Amino acid sequence: MSEPARPKTFSEAIVGYFRDFRVLKETKTEYWGIQVVNFLDCTAYFALLTIVAVFLSDDLGLDDRLAGYTITAFTSATSLMLLLSGMMTDWLGIRRGLNLAMWGSLLLRLGIVWVGLTPSLPHRGLIAGVLLFLMAPFMAAIQTIFQAATNRYTTRRSRSAGFNLWYLFMNIGAAAAGFSIDIVRKWLHLPNVHIFTLGVITAALCLVVQHFLIKSEEQLVSPDEPAGEAEADKKVERKSPWQSWRLMVREPALWRLLVLIGLIVGVRAVYVYLYLLMPKYWLRTIGPDAAFGTLNAINPIGIVIGLILFIPFANRFPVFRMLVYGAMVSSLALLPMSLPWTMYGLSIEKAHYLMALLAMILVTIGEVVWSPKLYEYTAAIAPKGQEGAYLGLSLIPWFLAKTLVSAFSGHLLEHWSPEKVNINGAEVTLQQAMIHHQLDYWHRPEAMWLVLGAYAMAGCVIAAILEKWLTQGVKAGPGSQGA
Repeated sequence: MSEPARPKTFSEAIVGYFRDFRVLKETKTEYWGIQVVNFLDCTAYFALLTIVAVFLSDDLGLDDRLAGYTITAFTSATSLMLLLSGMMTDWLGIRRGLNLAMWGSLLLRLGIVWVGLTPSLPHRGLIAGVLLFLMAPFMAAIQTIFQAATNRYTTRRSRSAGFNLWYLFMNIGAAAAGFSIDIVRKWLHLPNVHIFTLGVITAALCLVVQHFLIKSEEQLVSPDEPAGEAEADKKVERKSPWQSWRLMVREPALWRLLVLIGLIVGVRAVYVYLYLLMPKYWLRTIGPDAAFGTLNAINPIGIVIGLILFIPFANRFPVFRMLVYGAMVSSLALLPMSLPWTMYGLSIEKAHYLMALLAMILVTIGEVVWSPKLYEYTAAIAPKGQEGAYLGLSLIPWFLAKTLVSAFSGHLLEHWSPEKVNINGAEVTLQQAMIHHQLDYWHRPEAMWLVLGAYAMAGCVIAAILEKWLTQGVKAGPGSQGA
């Protein structure tokens, strides 16, 4: 009788994790090309998301509400485009789809740079809003192309490692985005519009990388896969968007996925707050020199480290429970900021830096636990030839959350975190009013984070209650059962 296997130590698990990446040796140039494009575009994408609200208000003169409505038009259009972008990716193919999306992004970002550098231009805010709106289909297409390409350019056994590495590249790009904002604003003392100039440069580089490195669109299969299965994997039937949609709506699993998506929108919104609420919130509570780019970089840096530490143990737990409990941790991330700043026993600036750090740690732990598995799970249940369409649906929580948050962001800021408040007929900054205790709890930013955190947690609790129904018939590999 053989002895039971000895449990792996932590160091052995980490070494094993990196050893598992050896399967990526069987990938081709296209996989690495798409990851370079992923890093470059995510740097520009997350920098744009972080700066856009500040840019529209500080550079183009829009108030909080108008800036919020402008971003709503952009994010709503992007959300709607996700319903089609995955199908268009399946139809056009990865190379043509990526080429079209990158050229569109480059030209529209260049247009925003022109608006930002032309103070005499009338209706600058309106023109910038139109350019952002036109950017929406290209932004949606790029996201689904990245995931469909990662699925296409990996084999069955290398797919998990491929998606893990894709997620790492994405977060390294997000960290670079945060630092690039502070470099442009605080070190180079350049106007905010040059964050969009960075986007023009990265789009041009992406086109160069795509031209030289992404040649094939054939599904990659492992040499040791059975011949019949290998040939079946290589054949990817392209369907029109209408054909894909008719097939999708007949799948019961699709409707369970949509319910789960609806329940986690509040959690996805937590990540949107990092870009649409927190920059202005930090500028108004910490001061105009707040390093909000660096604060936002804490999250992606933590994700890169967290993934390395956590992934070796990830497959030991059911995917659905990882989704729900990880989402709960992300909801709790707003708790440190919902507490009165005086409880920290520090100056208002230091207290808010500490609150930001604690929030970033919690939101990062939560994201590491649940977010990557959502994409891998979605790719696993997608019928052959419809990967782009299903992956597009998996991105809806992100873009739907941005739509809802951006629509209300101006109202939330004006009510709970305005630039100035009226105290006994005199206007003072929010920071001054908080220092002198001239506002009660329900009229300070802390109340905003309490309300938003409660909303996010409610969706997680409902998802946990519906676990049996949401996981009915779901089979996505080891450790993926709902039970």
